[in-house]
Amino acid sequence: MEMIIDFPGGLKVDAHFGPFTVKTDQPPSSTAPTPFAVFLSSIGTCAGIYVLGFCQQRGLPTDGIRIVQRVYSNPFSGGIEKVDLEIQVPPSFPEKYRPSLIRSAELCAVKKTLENPPAFDVTTKVVEPA
Repeated sequence: MEMIIDFPGGLKVDAHFGPFTVKTDQPPSSTAPTPFAVFLSSIGTCAGIYVLGFCQQRGLPTDGIRIVQRVYSNPFSGGIEKVDLEIQVPPSFPEKYRPSLIRSAELCAVKKTLENPPAFDVTTKVVEPA
């Protein structure tokens, strides 16, 4: 997958891929989430895709289901120390499916990538203007 990252002005940085654009911005005058907030949201939304798929495959209603993501930072380094995903279900959700619901969320590709991070190669290239 290739993404084109550009700089539309101010502190905005956008990512373009396929037919999509993900807009980011930095405080103080943010008009979009920060890149780090988008990154963090990808964890919970990815888990959500798996939870949604689990429910749809079994004909279980998703009304009242939500995921609460809590991110804990190391007070000294500022880095992420822990991420909790709490899948909240209504009382009517069958108890027998709760462990499987957790296992489905744990299949999230973003989570798996963080557990086994890729190598990074950052380079520069001179490109003549068109």
